[in-house]
Amino acid sequence: MYNLKNKTVVITGGAMGIGLATARRLLHEGAIVTIWDINNQALATAYNELKLKGTVYAHSCDVSNKRQVYEMAETAIKEMGKVDILINNAGIVFGGDLLDRTDEEWEKTIHVNLTALVYTTKAFLPGMNERNSGHIVNLSSASSTLGVPGLAVYTATKWAVWGLTESLRFESYNNKKDGVRYSTVHPSYIAHGLFKGAKLGFPGNLIAPQLKDHDIIAKAIVESALKRGRYSPKRPITVALNPRIRGLLPDSWFQKLIILLGIPQSMKNWTGRSNE
Repeated sequence: MYNLKNKTVVITGGAMGIGLATARRLLHEGAIVTIWDINNQALATAYNELKLKGTVYAHSCDVSNKRQVYEMAETAIKEMGKVDILINNAGIVFGGDLLDRTDEEWEKTIHVNLTALVYTTKAFLPGMNERNSGHIVNLSSASSTLGVPGLAVYTATKWAVWGLTESLRFESYNNKKDGVRYSTVHPSYIAHGLFKGAKLGFPGNLIAPQLKDHDIIAKAIVESALKRGRYSPKRPITVALNPRIRGLLPDSWFQKLIILLGIPQSMKNWTGRSNE
């Protein structure tokens, strides 16, 4: 099992939700942590909490702004010496059908959820390659395994994150950098934060119940992805059934199953915030 003591970590979107819960766990493991967030008030609050638990740095960063990403990456390397682990957690969601939102909102979704991962990975991967050691964890989603109405562009970015991460894993394999590891983490709906109010219908919620808090995903990141090196932990674990069932059933049957599970109506009562 991988030892996280004194490992240096950057967490994007680290001031709230999954990012903050992950920072708590990593500091408990003895890691040194830098959190980035666009919400300066939340960043200050998180820093004041986390500094009591270990060595932590906090910086404002809009991950969709590549200039800021590269500048803050240099700062992280200067402050911590190197970056062993990158956790791409920052995300944004705009609920609604494709025609309900502006081009600018969909573009922002793509920039934060996908394009930003290119910037952050390019910022830290060279150092990991040089040492042939490191781990990049990208937050995908349960929606990367099926289509979710009311989340079309968000879902598209999360499918892309899974594909990007797997492709990077094999790039490292081809380049004989097998000490650099990659994981995606796939949460279903969490009761608070980004997806407050979203919920599968019956019987879908029996099979993949709503997650009660962000620490469930933080535990998956730390215990499953980082310490055990799992490629794509999914929570609840029943989310792993989606690609398996898709592979077994005829497409028309799988589409009917999605309807039966109440997925098309799952965003109907969504009231969550737009940034994580």
